[in-house]
Formats: sequence, C-alpha cells, structure tokens
Amino acid sequence: MIMNDELKKVMEVAEVWTREPFDAETRAQVKALMDAEDKTELIDAFYRTLEFGTGGLRGIMGVGTNRMNKYIVAQATQGYANYLLKVQREGGFRNVQNGRVAVVVGHDCRNNGRLFAETVANIFSANGIQVYLFESLRPTPECSFAIRHLKCQGGVNVTASHNPKEYNGYKAYWEDGSQVLQPHDQGIIDEVNKVRMEDVKWEANPDLIEIIGGEMDYDYMMAVKSVMIDQDSILRQKDLNIVYTPMHGAGRQIVPMCLRSWGFQNIHVVPEQMVIDGNFPTVVSPNPENAEAMTLGMKLGTKLGADLVIASDPDADRIAIVCRNDKGEWVIINGNQTNIMYHYYIINNMKRLGKLRPDMYVVKTIVTSELIRKIADNLGVTLTDEYTGFKWIANRIREWEGKRKYIGGGEESFGFLPYDAVRDKCSPSSICLICEIAAYAKDNGMTLYDYLLKIYADYGFQRETTINVVRPGKTGAEEIQAMMVNYRNNPPKEIAGDKVVRIKDFKLLQEQKLVNGKWENEKIEMALGATSNVLQYFTEGGLKVSVRPSGTEPKIKFYFEIPVKTEIGKPFTGADYERCTAEAEARVPAIKASLGL
Repeated sequence: MIMNDELKKVMEVAEVWTREPFDAETRAQVKALMDAEDKTELIDAFYRTLEFGTGGLRGIMGVGTNRMNKYIVAQATQGYANYLLKVQREGGFRNVQNGRVAVVVGHDCRNNGRLFAETVANIFSANGIQVYLFESLRPTPECSFAIRHLKCQGGVNVTASHNPKEYNGYKAYWEDGSQVLQPHDQGIIDEVNKVRMEDVKWEANPDLIEIIGGEMDYDYMMAVKSVMIDQDSILRQKDLNIVYTPMHGAGRQIVPMCLRSWGFQNIHVVPEQMVIDGNFPTVVSPNPENAEAMTLGMKLGTKLGADLVIASDPDADRIAIVCRNDKGEWVIINGNQTNIMYHYYIINNMKRLGKLRPDMYVVKTIVTSELIRKIADNLGVTLTDEYTGFKWIANRIREWEGKRKYIGGGEESFGFLPYDAVRDKCSPSSICLICEIAAYAKDNGMTLYDYLLKIYADYGFQRETTINVVRPGKTGAEEIQAMMVNYRNNPPKEIAGDKVVRIKDFKLLQEQKLVNGKWENEKIEMALGATSNVLQYFTEGGLKVSVRPSGTEPKIKFYFEIPVKTEIGKPFTGADYERCTAEAEARVPAIKASLGL
C-alpha cells in the first residue's frame, strides 16, 4: 500500500499505541483502526495530540492522541503537577499548608468521569500532592468553591459541560478557584507538552488522597444561601410551583437542597432525568441552549400547573429557565434575557432595600446583551466588559478584591455568578436567585414573564440570536480559520442594509470608528493585555454582530443583537413582545447574507 506523508506519520504514531505501557484493550482498538480499509477514523484519532489549551482539555472519548482517554488525561495531569510543584519551589503560592501543595478533584455524570477523576487523583498523589477527591459527581461550581474553602493551590474537574455524550473534558483551576489564566495557563501548557508517556508517575499514594462529600455540600449550600436578597418575598411566596431537572447530571441533589434552604417548599423534579447517565437517554443533547432538552420538564410543568421549569446542565454550571407567557404558554427565556433579569433585579432590589453601595459592580462578557449596560449606567452601577468565559469574570473579581464588591456577572450562554465565594458560573445559586425573582414578581402581581416585559418597557427591546456554524475535524478547523481571516481582511461595509460605523478586533486590540466619513483607530484595553480571536461590527442603526470561533467545540459562533424601536416608558405587552420578536427575526436572513452565511 502506497501511503502519503500524513498517513505514514499517523501510522507511526499509532503503532506506538499497540505496545506497552498501553493496556491490552487500547492496543487492540488501535490495531483495528490501523487494519481498517478506511483510515479516516485512524487519521482523526492520531493526526495531532489533543491540545491542552488555556482551560484544559476537551474532546471525543476514544483511543488515540487526539481523543480523551486515561493516557492523555495522565499526561496532562503529570504536566500540571510538574507546574504546581515548580511554582511552589519558586514561592509563588499565597498559602501552602504543611509545606504540601493541595488540589481538589471532581467529575460530573459523563461516561469515564470517575475513571478519569481517579486517574487524576492517583497521579497527583504519586507526585506528592495532597488530593481532595469528591466521593461522587458534584457541580463544577462546588469544585471551585472547595478549592477556595480548603485553601488549595489548584484543582481539576472532569467534565465536558453541555457537550454531546461522546465528549469528556478536563478543566484546570488555580488557587483562587478560577480556571487558569496567564501566565499560569501557558506555564502549564509548556509543562504538559514536555511530558512523554514514560514520564507519568502512575503509582498512587493513598495516604495523600482524602475523600470529601457531605460536609463540603453543606458549606457550599450555606454559601449559596448568602446570595439571597429579599427573604420576605420568598416567605410570602414559599409555595411557588417549581419544576427542576438536572438533565441526568450533578445538580440532582444539591439544587433541591439549596432551594429548600432558601424557603421554597413546592419543588418537583423530573424523575426520568434524575437518573445519573452519561448517555443522556432523554435528550438529543444535554445543552440548555437547545429547546428540545426542556421537553420533559415542560410536560411535567403542565401537568402540575407549575410557575416555572428550570434545568441545570450535566455539570450544573449552566441553567435554563422556562416560564409562562400572558397566554399561559411555556416560553423559554434565552441566556441574554436571563442575564438582563438578574442584573435588573439585583441592582434594583439591593437599592430598594438599602444594600447597594458605591463600590459595588457587575460584569458581562463582550458578546452579552448591551441592554445590561443601559441598566447599569441608568442605575449608577459600574459595569465591566470581559472576554467570553468565566475565567475572565473571575479575573476581574481577583483584580478588584478588597477594593470593590462584586454583586453579579454573566454571559449569554446561560451562565451567571451572583457571588464571589465561587469563581465559575454557578447554577445552584443562579437557580435559587431566579426563583427569588419569580417570587418577588408574584408578590407584586406579576409573572416572571411580566417582569421581563417590564424591563423592555423601561429600556427598549432588542432580540439576541446566536448562529452556530459547525465544521468538525481537521478540514473544519481549517475552514473556520479561513473564515476569520476573510472577515478580518474584508470587513462588511453594510449589514442588512445598515452601514457599519464601528469595528472591534480583539485579536489586534484595535477599534475602528467611522467619524465624519473617515475611519479612526483606537486601542482596546482588556484585562492582562490579553487578546482573543473575536470580531465585532456595530451599525448606524444599533445592530451589533460578534464573530467568535469556539475554543472548545468545532464551530464558529455568530452573535446578533437586533434592536427594534419602541417607546420607552410605555407599557410593553405580550403582543408587543411577539411583534418585536418577529420583526427582529425577519432581519436575520439579510444579516446572514451580508456575512456570507
């Protein structure tokens, strides 16, 4: 058989995996791929090594260097351990107890989650690092909380969040409980890239592995309770009818516990989705962004006459919210609307109750609704814009710790964090808070839907829409890269007939503004001077388009913010909502066409 250079290289790498130290099952699976007539799967599994990026690892499970398996997890952990010990030697940690570096290790419900978590724990302990290993699946935010609570120097959570069932992942955390940022992200990457399979220390030290569980759950639940703003409204509306689903994942115990601790007494769960199962048998994809995933919850909500239906994703960091409109029909609240309601409620009600201070601030990401800025500016609260990903919100909290007080921040992809005891998006606290908002609304003669309409009446309407263009595999990655190069070099002059008057390029940290017919350049200031491969276009009519390749999935994302002119201060009805939504969505095809989609 004549082989091209790429296939020859792949075969050489794969052949190594047919020998020890790889186990018999792995060797057999690799050999079967090598012997197959169609080499597509072999090439995709071995054409590269799954990259340890700034957030860790994420990929399809299976054998090969480009797959999530215990060997790739082991190499990553050895590199991370090497870096932790290096920082300790250099005196780079704030608080090392008993002279020993410590980490927290957790996992969610995904297939191989426990195997990968125990592999991580074993290798850390083999390197002399103290490990606190959760006894079973736990929410990602609880892992973040535990790192801070136990004064550890780092941590790993084995999760692929809301990705399809074929995926698993590895999130690396630092001593403040946030995902790793520069310079440590690159430091870990460098160490991981140095590790060969023969460098991995596999022999665990059981004396350095401590199992944690119930006591941490309680402490975490108490931290979540600290988020509560208006207990009186909750006590008056304690019978708010709530349906919750964990989507087969890590929120199944802690979320109902937290809701009860806040005072809610009428909580129902979706029984089919309370079953821990990494195959997610009741949904096509366990992603709260997909309406289909909420079908069973809405069905139970209809049967029980529920006020709202809430879900958390498999690792319980993201949320989804469904409430009734003015016709009694179920309406899914999108991620931007969720964030709008959180910011509006937190600021207004802390102000109403005399809890708002001048040093308090809120955060959103650059692709999240600009309506939040209008709310914050109008109410006199500082708002900062950060890159996509909660590590950037956590970085802002860290930079302003002791100077300003964080009271909330979020992103459009169904993530919110209403307190600083955790440094990642947190569904248990966010779920409790949205139920408080619903209770407050009901206490004032409104539904949650009515409350959203009130915000549009106060600040105007805009519709946010996200378009995902999926391009899997090696050729897909190349296509996505080419699309970004084209948008950067040939920006649109108009979008849907609306003139582009401002362009932000976060890779070049450059903003261009059209002033008196001429383009003027300004520098964009971002945290740590970091760059990101994101482009944004703003039009004369208020349209905003953001373009960003996903850092964890094989897709490029387009975010549209489409304003519709309304009369501020005039009551905004359900009919107005439907009309404005239809008007905004009617513009989407023209927007897509302007971008060549």
